[in-house]
Amino acid sequence: MATQMAVNSGASLWGPLKELWEAVEGAIWRRQPESVHLLDLQLKKHKPSFLTLFKNPMKSAEQREKVRKASTEGIAIQGQQGVRLLPEQLISEAFILSDLFDLGELAALELLLAGEHQQPHFPGLTRGLVAVLLYWDGKRCVANSLRSLIQSRHGKTFTLDLSPEMVNLTTRFTDELMAQGLTKQILNLISDISVTREFERLQKERGLGNEKHRKEVTDLIKECRQSLAECLFAWTCQSPLSKEDTLTLIGHLETVTAEADGSLDSVNLALVMSLLYCLDVSFLEQGTEDREGIHALPLLTEKQYVAAVHSRLVEGQAWKLPGLQAVVQLAWALSLRALSQLPQGAALVEFTEADEALADQALLGGVFLFLTEGILGSDGFSQEEFYTRRLHSLITDFLALMPMKVKQLRNRADEDARLIHMALQMGSEPPSSLRKDLDHLMILIGEFYSKDPFELELALEFWCPSESLQHTSLTGSFLGVPLQRPPHKQVVLSKFVRQMGDLLPATLYIPYLCMLKGLANGPQCSHYCFSLLKTNGAPHENRQAGMSGSVVSWEHFFHSLMLYHENLRRDVPSADSMQYRHPPIRDITQRELEGLTAFLQLLTTIITWSENARLALCEHPQWTPVVVMLGLLQCSVQPVLKAQILHALAAFGKSPEIAASLWQSLEYTQVELNEIESSCEEYPLTRAFCHLISTLVESALPVNLGAGLRAPGFQPYLDFLRDSVFLAFPTRAYRRPAEKWEVAEAVLEVFHKLLREYEPQPADFLQEMVELQGEQVPANKPPGHILMFHLLNDSPTLSLCLSLLEEGARHLDTYAPFPGKKQLESAVLHCLCLLDLALQKEVMFMDLLRESQTSLLVSPVEQLLQGVSAQSKRADHITNIARYLYHSSSNPDAAFQSAKILRRIARYPNIQARLVGDFTHDQAVSEKLMAGFVECLDSEEHFFFLCSDTDPEKRVARIRHETKIHILNLLITPLELKGPNLGLYLLGYEVKKPVSSTNLQDPGVLGCPRTCLHAILSLLQRGSEWRSGPLLTKQAPQLAELCYQVIYQLCACPDTSGPTMRYLRTSQDFLFSHLQHLPFILLENEIAALSQMSWLMKTTAIELRVTSLNRQRSHTHRLLKLLLDDQPHTLHADGETGMEEESRSVSGFLHFGTVSKVRRRLLSVLDAIDFSQEAPELLQLDFFERAQIEQVITNCEHVNEQGHTVCNVKLLHRVLVAEINALQGMAAIGQRPLLMEEVNSIMQQVVERNRVRCSLSAKRHALQSWRSLVETILMACPSELIPADQRQLIIRDLLLDLHDKVLSEDAAGELMPIVAGAVFTLIAHLSQSVLSEQQGAGPEGGSGSGFASIANSALHLILRKLLDFILCTGGGFQRLRAHLYGALLYYLQIAQKPEEPETLQTGTSMWERLTAPEDCFSKLQRENLAIIESYGTALMEVVCRDACDGHEIGRMLALAVLDRVLSIDRQCQWLVYLCNSGYLRVLVESLRQDDVALQTLLTPQPPLLKPLYIYESKMALLTRVAKTAQGAMELLRCGLVGQLVECQVFHMLPQNDPGFGQRDPSGFIPSPLERYRQILLPTLRLMQVILTSTTTHHQQGAAQVLQWLIVHSDVIQSILHGQDMSMGALQELSLLTAIISKTALPGALEMGQEINSAALMELQGHIGRFQRQSLSLLVRLVGTDRARYLKQIEETVSPGDLAEKREEMEVSMQQICANIMEYCQTLLLQSSAEAQFSLCLFSPSASEPADVAVPSARVPSLGLVLLLLKNSATDFFRYHDSHRQSLNKLERVEQLPPEELKELCQGLVSGSGGVEKISSVQRNVLAKRRLVQLVNNRAKLLALCSYIIETCLFVIWRHLEFYLLYCTPTDPKDSLLGSRGLSVSRVSQQDLEQLQSDVASSFSEPLQRKLLEVEGLYSKTRSRHTFIQALTRRIRGLVRISQKHQTK
Repeated sequence: MATQMAVNSGASLWGPLKELWEAVEGAIWRRQPESVHLLDLQLKKHKPSFLTLFKNPMKSAEQREKVRKASTEGIAIQGQQGVRLLPEQLISEAFILSDLFDLGELAALELLLAGEHQQPHFPGLTRGLVAVLLYWDGKRCVANSLRSLIQSRHGKTFTLDLSPEMVNLTTRFTDELMAQGLTKQILNLISDISVTREFERLQKERGLGNEKHRKEVTDLIKECRQSLAECLFAWTCQSPLSKEDTLTLIGHLETVTAEADGSLDSVNLALVMSLLYCLDVSFLEQGTEDREGIHALPLLTEKQYVAAVHSRLVEGQAWKLPGLQAVVQLAWALSLRALSQLPQGAALVEFTEADEALADQALLGGVFLFLTEGILGSDGFSQEEFYTRRLHSLITDFLALMPMKVKQLRNRADEDARLIHMALQMGSEPPSSLRKDLDHLMILIGEFYSKDPFELELALEFWCPSESLQHTSLTGSFLGVPLQRPPHKQVVLSKFVRQMGDLLPATLYIPYLCMLKGLANGPQCSHYCFSLLKTNGAPHENRQAGMSGSVVSWEHFFHSLMLYHENLRRDVPSADSMQYRHPPIRDITQRELEGLTAFLQLLTTIITWSENARLALCEHPQWTPVVVMLGLLQCSVQPVLKAQILHALAAFGKSPEIAASLWQSLEYTQVELNEIESSCEEYPLTRAFCHLISTLVESALPVNLGAGLRAPGFQPYLDFLRDSVFLAFPTRAYRRPAEKWEVAEAVLEVFHKLLREYEPQPADFLQEMVELQGEQVPANKPPGHILMFHLLNDSPTLSLCLSLLEEGARHLDTYAPFPGKKQLESAVLHCLCLLDLALQKEVMFMDLLRESQTSLLVSPVEQLLQGVSAQSKRADHITNIARYLYHSSSNPDAAFQSAKILRRIARYPNIQARLVGDFTHDQAVSEKLMAGFVECLDSEEHFFFLCSDTDPEKRVARIRHETKIHILNLLITPLELKGPNLGLYLLGYEVKKPVSSTNLQDPGVLGCPRTCLHAILSLLQRGSEWRSGPLLTKQAPQLAELCYQVIYQLCACPDTSGPTMRYLRTSQDFLFSHLQHLPFILLENEIAALSQMSWLMKTTAIELRVTSLNRQRSHTHRLLKLLLDDQPHTLHADGETGMEEESRSVSGFLHFGTVSKVRRRLLSVLDAIDFSQEAPELLQLDFFERAQIEQVITNCEHVNEQGHTVCNVKLLHRVLVAEINALQGMAAIGQRPLLMEEVNSIMQQVVERNRVRCSLSAKRHALQSWRSLVETILMACPSELIPADQRQLIIRDLLLDLHDKVLSEDAAGELMPIVAGAVFTLIAHLSQSVLSEQQGAGPEGGSGSGFASIANSALHLILRKLLDFILCTGGGFQRLRAHLYGALLYYLQIAQKPEEPETLQTGTSMWERLTAPEDCFSKLQRENLAIIESYGTALMEVVCRDACDGHEIGRMLALAVLDRVLSIDRQCQWLVYLCNSGYLRVLVESLRQDDVALQTLLTPQPPLLKPLYIYESKMALLTRVAKTAQGAMELLRCGLVGQLVECQVFHMLPQNDPGFGQRDPSGFIPSPLERYRQILLPTLRLMQVILTSTTTHHQQGAAQVLQWLIVHSDVIQSILHGQDMSMGALQELSLLTAIISKTALPGALEMGQEINSAALMELQGHIGRFQRQSLSLLVRLVGTDRARYLKQIEETVSPGDLAEKREEMEVSMQQICANIMEYCQTLLLQSSAEAQFSLCLFSPSASEPADVAVPSARVPSLGLVLLLLKNSATDFFRYHDSHRQSLNKLERVEQLPPEELKELCQGLVSGSGGVEKISSVQRNVLAKRRLVQLVNNRAKLLALCSYIIETCLFVIWRHLEFYLLYCTPTDPKDSLLGSRGLSVSRVSQQDLEQLQSDVASSFSEPLQRKLLEVEGLYSKTRSRHTFIQALTRRIRGLVRISQKHQTK
């Protein structure tokens, strides 16, 4: 039982019916795809609802019991598990609702639950009140659905152009309903439902809420009744009713009564029209192609039908409305007359003969009067086109089918006229029984045709073209086609118009004019009527001669007017007759007044429509209508007539030519206005005057108006309108209340037009003087300027506008009709427009005012609007404006203007807090305002409006759409300002607490109201669950774009980001549901689709970043899967499947058995961005100068709302037209049309340019967003979510696609920079991914097939495309190429072999190494090089050019690319090109320019470091070139060293005192000394490489480098003597000693060229100095200061520093020692090959030097070398152990304890917490890298120690050999030894003995064993097998020999 009685929370009386209406509307009105099927399902489901129309579910005791127990036992609710307990209050409300509407208790409960759920949509209402609305809304949905279904039927009157399938479905369905008695049901419901009855019931049960609720309930009930009546009307339009139904309908109409004003209400009107269509046979005349329709017509086929209807209408009882009965009788009579003329009519002769009698009965019933008052007077009549068409056919059928009746009417009218005339003659009353049928007929025709809301111009049927156009060439034949005769009916009707005007009796004069006025309504009709009046009149002179001229002609009218004017002008009281009490006035009689008024109205109608008529009449020489009318205005005639004259003048004023002369005439006549209107309390003249001025202002406003009479200008008129009309209107008395608002509307319309046309000009602010009758008077300002001034001050005008707005809002809040409501709304709209225009123009106005330095005081409108209101004594002006948003449903225009004003105000940051205060000050107002904004955003308009603007519904839809756009912009603007602001308040964020503390909820949860954010989300979510995607993106693309932008801004702003993203993620699943519909494709609006995607992608990037940071892995993973997956989806494990899965599985299915892949969504989005952009063609101009036009276009450019720079088209048009208007002379006037045509073509060109700019801008934005999304995915998301293999394939796909798009022929250059940036990032990540995979894979590297997961072929493809991209950028895009060079460097890095540990095991022989298979790195590198070389010199040229010139970053990267390519180019092709093309020489010679820039770098103030970076890149490249012998020689040939010699920067060594050049606090800019080192070290390295490479031509290189050393010897000396032991200093020393060891040699003196002796001496001196300095450095390093240095090194390296630094310093120290020892060895070898001639560098003392510093003059002792030997041996073993340990660790990295791993990583990760954050996998990789570093560092140190040991042994051996074998001891008395040695002077015998014993003790057994062990451990694995062993043996031998000598 419970299951049967589960409650539908959507309310079965509302939710399903709403769905039904949406299905019907979607199928019939929106023509949605697949809608026939959906509609069919809905109709089957809801057929019972239609069969039992509006019938409620029955009450039952069982239900009542169930509901009663719901508070204790609970009740089941569909779609929810378990039961829900309901509060007692809800249950009692359900019973009240059940009794109120007599419906089942469960249904009542459902309505209440639905009401509770919908409550947020209805702020201020309880759930019960909402339930009442839902109940009636459900009924409305059924009625509207039924009406739409019937309208879509197949039938005789109209068609909706639906598919035949749809029409068959609806026709079949509605036929079934009709067969079940639909007509009776509808008529019963119309009788039963009445607003008053329903309201009484609701009132009793308190079922009515505030005024708005009452209005909504009323509207719903009225709409239900109206829709039901229209169901019958639509049915009878399409197909006839059966006999019973027709009789039932007649029966219903018999009881109908009229409204108070005698008209029918719209429901009864629809029923009357239904009956008239039932009785209609006129459609048969229009051709009988629809034979089937004729057979179905019961009038023709069923005699009983005709008999029954006839007897009911002829013999039936009297109706409650005799007029209505008369209408039906006339319709029936006409149908019978039409039938009698058809062949089928023969069978109905007994009835058709009665048509005359029936027509007479109808005329007796006052049929025409009722048609005028009852039917035309009804509000609903003008809203339905087919009512108009039916009444037209009724009138025209009467005139055409019953001509005798018409003649009879005319005869009777003539007779009556005679009777009246006689009565007037006799002075008696005319008889009262006179009938006025013809008058009424004419008035009916006049009234009916004078309104033409659908622009059908049906009155054309009354005019025959052949008559009035007789004189034109249209008659006869045109191109041989004879003109068709007009149809018979048309001939009859036009004859009626003409004949009625012949010999017109006076009584018919006014009705006839009234009829003509109606028939002249329309552009063509007015022309025919004008011609009729022209041909009617005979010239006036002829008339005297007895010719009869018609009284209805122009001639007669204007002649009469002139006579009136002459008579009345004569009667104007003169000064002397003023003494009489009663001046003799001959007044116009009432009858004449009416006639004149009627004529003026006819005239006004004709000239309003026809410009030809206007000009013809105005220029007529005899009539001069304008002059006569202006003359009459000065005469004493009634205000009503004057008003009518002013209206006629206004119609003349529509032509600019006439308007200009009218102004002048007005000036001279000076119309008096205010005479008697106020006392009569009626103001027709004021209104007419405003109308005239309004028209004239629109047509033409002369600048020099009134010149010669007064100061020229519009000011007197404006003053009058402002002071006497506008400011006075609220305080005057009005007989007719509506007139108050009519006056306000009329005058405000003029103000609006004046301000709209005004553009502030500098001249407006200067006080110009004009001469008037000999004296200077101030000139008047333009009217717009004066209005602006009044609106920018707290003037009475502004106050009245604001109070009018307040009053308007107050009136609208009552929701009650009142007189003049329409005019009040219009006046309010003008006020809002004035404020909007003032806000729009105020910035320019105030700027010009400031510049002019005039003493006017003005305040900005937005500040004036914050003033206090005089009425409410509160600052509520802005809230009053916002109140109009609450009435957007009834008053969309005001809401639109209100939104526009608020949007302009919301731009100002200084008033945001005030605005929020005003909006939140009063809780009730605050709720209402919020509801207003939400209602505007929620309003469901249908987006058909984009095509046309004629249909009022479409216009309203467009306005609602624009309103939404303004509101969204209003939300976006303040979001960029700081809170609290209006945007945050309207979106539902906290404005009183910190914004970030907001907790967003769904509406209704925790009392949260429905805010603009909810409205925006529901707009976007509509349709997002369907496969087609969010509807808004297609239906209103611009709106969707702004919605996405609001959401992005909320996510991007730090304050709102947290709450927004939480809400979107948890409550809405917003991003996922929208991303699955990407890409959005809109062919007709590409720009908007791109912008929508841009904002969505930017928001997604933020979401991915945030969820990654917060470790919300499942969220991140879900989004990544959606964006990156390329697998066809299968059903998820949990059974949910999205539409994208369906579509994918479909696409998978189509690939017949292959495992297909689908396109990654990221790539699909990229596909949607079209890189091509067609450019507009160049302007082709004949008159204007192109350059000037381009300049003007540039001057008119501005940044639009979307941030695109575009040309302001309106401004440009104004400038160009002003230029044309300024041209003088006849030639200019003749060429004006051609000039205007050229302006037109310029405008089209500019519009096209704007479109192209916006399109490019949108593409850039989309591409930028796509790039940031891709970069976020690669950088911010946890790497383990995308495995390395997947990551590489994704990057590959993205790269290839990007390149394909950018390399296509027509890709736009503007998009290239973004693509280049993306390519750089992608390749950087690819390189990183491949390298990390390599490191993870261990030392054996990748597989044979290729690299990591990405195949070599893919890498090659990427390289080729990258190089193509570089080449296709041409010369202009150097900055862009910088990205590509960066990408290329990253790419080439992939093939770089990772650092391998130096194990010291050389197991393989040289042969094995040569024949080993190529590893994957070398292979890839070789293939890369082959690809690069295949591009030949084109690529070389581009790179070399960029390296030599251009932007700094580009140059650096180009230099780096050259460096990298040269390093892999074994064939030296690039090097050859560099040398041959001269680029190398350019680079070398540019060093001199660099010198100047580098010198500035050494000033204390930190300058720009660009020159330094470029210099370093350049030196790196030159060093790379120098690494080959060929390159080094080429550099020497280019004079590289010579250039360096001349560089002054090397002389500028900064003093290293702490005061000089303070360090940069950020630590980024190095100190001057460090900067100097950055300059010096690359030079030293370069020289070292040159010296190494040029071994064969050593002398040349060495000599040049020596030259450099000598030139900079002072700097070198201070470096060699320096006490600083920092890293930089050690590097300097190591490089300097290396260079000196290779150059400062005696061999340098034996160069080829001849040198004179003085130079030779100098050179020898320099070399000697270098030798001494090097040796003294060795003394410091090895002996005296070693301990201090080591300690200093320990201190320099701070614990936080990376461990590498200490290791590098160790290497540098050893390197320096090795270099100096090498120097010593070279000097010894060069001096002589034999020991006995060798020169001695060390004194013969083998004792270890003491700690005391050795004076530099003394020669260091041999003990120093011995000490170095010992230290090196000790160091060797220390390093060897360390090396072995590190190797062991490297082999078992995975097994190392975590602490040790952490310690290893610390060496590579800066910062204390850095190690904690990285993953374990990453930690292992880092530890491995660190161990390889350690191993290789130790290997380097071992090599150096081994080398030092060998050289030390050699030096010791050489010296001992000399001292112990060849040296002859000197006597102390002897002079110096010859020139041998440094200064090894006076070696005594004692010294030699001491040397021998010291050496013996020092060179001990343990030391020798150690040395041999070194050889065993290290040197043996190298080649020189036993060098150490041999030297050790020799030294040992020497010592022994000398011992023997001594013992001898």
